[in-house]
Amino acid sequence: MDGPGSGRIPIGAAAPAIARSGDGAVTMGRALRPVVTSGHNPRVTTTAVILARGLGTRMRAASTTTLADAEQARVADSGVKALIPVGRPFLDYVLSALADAGIADVILVVGPEHDALRDRYERDARPSRVRVHFAVQAEPRGTADAVLAAEGAVAHRPFLVINSDNYYPVEALRLAAALLPPGLVAFERDALVRDGHIEPARALRYALLDVDGQGRLRAIVEKPSPEEAARFGHRPLVSMTLWAFDACIFDACRRVTPSVRGELELPEAVALAVREGVVFGVARCALPVLDLSSRADIAPVAARLRGVEVSL
Repeated sequence: MDGPGSGRIPIGAAAPAIARSGDGAVTMGRALRPVVTSGHNPRVTTTAVILARGLGTRMRAASTTTLADAEQARVADSGVKALIPVGRPFLDYVLSALADAGIADVILVVGPEHDALRDRYERDARPSRVRVHFAVQAEPRGTADAVLAAEGAVAHRPFLVINSDNYYPVEALRLAAALLPPGLVAFERDALVRDGHIEPARALRYALLDVDGQGRLRAIVEKPSPEEAARFGHRPLVSMTLWAFDACIFDACRRVTPSVRGELELPEAVALAVREGVVFGVARCALPVLDLSSRADIAPVAARLRGVEVSL
């Protein structure tokens, strides 16, 4: 994930609070613990939007990591992280996991120049377990604008939003699909470090989530300072961009103003929606997410995915 802007995104007037379990806590399996939720979706979400329009700035940047695999190096130079071969193209694993989680329709938000993605999923490896559609974001104006690009393809259905450079456990995707939208899955930062390949310094930069006692989102703290992070205790929850939305997010995405980076950011659109009365529920997950942001991530991600069965 290329880094978001910095600073706190206020969602309510309440002071920051450590996320904690609500009265309706449930347990799903040994590793997945959704201890804060706002509601169960009686009709499980079956549509997902994958944000694949990013420029891949960190992947293309000069690095001390030398890639021995010529095809990995070529794709890394292009910045299309979703197609980096880690046994097979990274996005194959993502699509297979979505299908395992019950997703039937996938909308890939791409740039007009991303012919390689179209060639793979419309011609070379057309999936049979999910229907892949494409939405074009004409310019890289930010993640809120990318979600807006998918509005026509979503067609009023509830939908998930994920990054194309993250591999989410199937259980986490199922949890998101079962949320009553809008909402998000919050990941335990310690689990990302302990069970994933994510180094502590990077995890410290992930957006922190302020969640109230009823499992409702109050604020997102992007790139927290040490002082801000200290207020969230030793086991904070972070966002890894696993959202469950309904159509209300599109209006917020249309009205959000540019961030300090000059982009239209999805977390800012969420903040706007909640200030206007939209409740975002939060479900907690203690499973790791694989993050393919830079060349240094390729080898450890490939190692973690080795042996993962893919069925498109």
